[in-house]
Amino acid sequence: MGFIWMIIVGLVAGLLARAIKPGNDAMGWIMTIVLGIVGAILGGFIAGLIGIDADGGFTGLIFSVIGAIILLFLYEMIMNRRRLK
Repeated sequence: MGFIWMIIVGLVAGLLARAIKPGNDAMGWIMTIVLGIVGAILGGFIAGLIGIDADGGFTGLIFSVIGAIILLFLYEMIMNRRRLK
């Protein structure tokens, strides 16, 4: 059940991040889920650095979305750099 929950939270966090951050991020459902899961890992790391317990719940979701938004900005920078070459 933990793996399914991780996929659901990853999808929600990825969708929220893509809705909050403006721009055309052409990625499918699988990449949105991966974005949310990796964003949750990054968000948990950031929460740990500033001393906040983000193990699940609303705080965990917020930090997951923050991590996913950071990843979206990095993704956009990499894709723009590739287009310029």
